[in-house]
Amino acid sequence: MKRGLVLEGGAMRGLWTAGIIDVMMEHDIWPDGMIGVSAGAAFGCNYKSRQIGRAIHYNMRFAKDSRYSGLRSLLTTGDYFNAEFGYHVIPKQYEIFDDDAFNRNPMAFIAVCTDVETGQPVYQQLSEASYDTYEWIRASASMPLVSRVVNLQGRKLLDGGVADSIPLAYHESIGYDRNVVVLTQPLGYQKAHNPLMPLMRVALRHFPEMIKAMDRRHLMYNEQLAYVAQAEREGRCLVIRPDSKIPIGHISHNPEEMNHVYQLGRDMGERYIERIKAFWEI
Repeated sequence: MKRGLVLEGGAMRGLWTAGIIDVMMEHDIWPDGMIGVSAGAAFGCNYKSRQIGRAIHYNMRFAKDSRYSGLRSLLTTGDYFNAEFGYHVIPKQYEIFDDDAFNRNPMAFIAVCTDVETGQPVYQQLSEASYDTYEWIRASASMPLVSRVVNLQGRKLLDGGVADSIPLAYHESIGYDRNVVVLTQPLGYQKAHNPLMPLMRVALRHFPEMIKAMDRRHLMYNEQLAYVAQAEREGRCLVIRPDSKIPIGHISHNPEEMNHVYQLGRDMGERYIERIKAFWEI
């Protein structure tokens, strides 16, 4: 048996996921491998570095700091979430990311990005903390319209959720046969066609394959939900999803709102902890 953890994205909804994985760490539960998309990668990396509470702490601390995120950052840098400050200054100077613990942890960690030139997913295993590792995580979480294309190791990258929002099938294909899947939308949710596609076509006009991927993202996502549901019925995965819509938008500058969502995640983690142990035979 190979235990896998699959973390969907969802921007600030990812703080709900952060609450769940913090509880899993507190209960000394460690999968063999983890794959994260967008916020699932940005917050999930703290699982590999074994840093309980880090995600909610730095988000609340810098929620209203214009150096971290906001229109000022978008207008001056091209990124709503400031690339340099958020992914390189905070981990090195303020909320220190434990590179050594990340490197020592044998758990495999894959970040999912989208190649804007092909519209296809890119799966990057991140084994050792480095500048490029932080950049891969940034690329995975770089939402179209509010982020610059990330040029990294010969690729042009953006949000992994565009090409593979819930990478259960990929994780199974590389050998993880017992996956816990953390979703950030409730049961019954179906994604609709993106109403911002006219803006996307302008912003991404140099990347026609990315536009195609964005245009059919809702179809891909809903197909993946069906795949997850089938795997759940067959007992191949354990799905953790919120009971109702998570009460936070894609972007939030409200620390109390952030903490509320995080605590909801912690509550869900406590509800599921024994089921996770049984599923993974711990």
